[in-house]
Amino acid sequence: MDGKVTVMGKQIEIAKARIDVLNAQIQSAKEAVRIQNKGIISEVQPLQKKGALLDDQLSRTRVVSPLAGTILTTYVDEGELVSPGKAMFKLADLTEMTLRAYLNGDQLAQVILGQQVTVYVDSGASDQKSYKGTISWISDKAEFTPKTIQTRDERSNLVYAMKVKVKNDGGIKIGMYGEVDLGAAKNKS
Repeated sequence: MDGKVTVMGKQIEIAKARIDVLNAQIQSAKEAVRIQNKGIISEVQPLQKKGALLDDQLSRTRVVSPLAGTILTTYVDEGELVSPGKAMFKLADLTEMTLRAYLNGDQLAQVILGQQVTVYVDSGASDQKSYKGTISWISDKAEFTPKTIQTRDERSNLVYAMKVKVKNDGGIKIGMYGEVDLGAAKNKS
């Protein structure tokens, strides 16, 4: 029986020695993995910076206008490379339109800045739509009558330009002709 106890004691010692060897192997494997991970971990920060740089570059590929409006003309196509500072489109805010009108010398004395006027725009075969407008600018110099101006009155050689701001409901388009009723003057130009 003592022999069996001795044999069992030796087997326990051998098992403990094996456990120590296995623990040493585990420690050695952990150290090897730690050394390998050190190389991989050292690559994490540069890859994170590269990812941030790519995100920044990607965010710069989105076109965002600081102004609200309608695109009138596009100068580049989707997917085309554009250098910084190059115009990509022509944008206009069409919620308020500016009508350029011309006054003769007699009418000039009857208008003031900020005056409310009525603007008439063709809206069909023989119909006209009226809009309320405000005179926002009057030229201080006379100029020759533009060739494109068409008034019902006889043209005079010298006219004064003015601008009338009109809220647009979508019925006014760029380049449309209109007439301005100056109110008290009862003249259209």
